[in-house]
This record gives sequence, C-alpha cells and structure tokens, in this order.
Amino acid sequence: MRTTEIMTVSLPPEMLRQFEEVRKRESRTRSELVREALRVYFEQRYPTVQPTRAEIAALRRGRSAARRGDSVSLSEFLKGLEAANRRPGAKRLSKTPGKRSAPR
Repeated sequence: MRTTEIMTVSLPPEMLRQFEEVRKRESRTRSELVREALRVYFEQRYPTVQPTRAEIAALRRGRSAARRGDSVSLSEFLKGLEAANRRPGAKRLSKTPGKRSAPR
C-alpha cells in the first residue's frame, strides 16, 4: 500500500527553471523540494502554537518600538547580558575539605 499520493502541479516556465536550479544545487528530488516548501509554508501560515493575546500585544509593542528606532544593536544587548552575569551575587560559604558539619 502506498504511503504517499501523486499530485500534478503546473508552473510557469521561469518558476520551473528556478525550481530545477535550486533542486540541482541542493541535490534534492523534485518531491523532496516540494515537500520542504510546503512544510515551510504551513509552519509560517498555520503555526502549531497559537500565541496568547499578551504575546501578540508584546510583539506589536516591539515592532512599534523598532519602527521608531527605539532599539539596541545585538552587540549592545549582548554586552548588557555579560554585565548582568558579572554582577556579584550572594557570598557562599565554602566547605573545608575533610571536615563534615555536625548533624542537626
């Protein structure tokens, strides 16, 4: 029994030329390339995880801020992370080798 179905697709000549070029460059079969293209299309158009209203609102705020130029470069962001990781934390008591603490 077949685990796949056959489908016929019509493409304009220029699109077919591009398709064949990519297929050869990536050493793929036509079927592999079409399946990958459809997977990407479905993931982008119909995500498996639906964002919450709060997440959508946060994305909109972030996009608005970026349009206004209210953003930092990746290097500035990474420098900020490094600085946050270097901040001294609470001091910890070190255990002296060979000594055991008394049971409580």
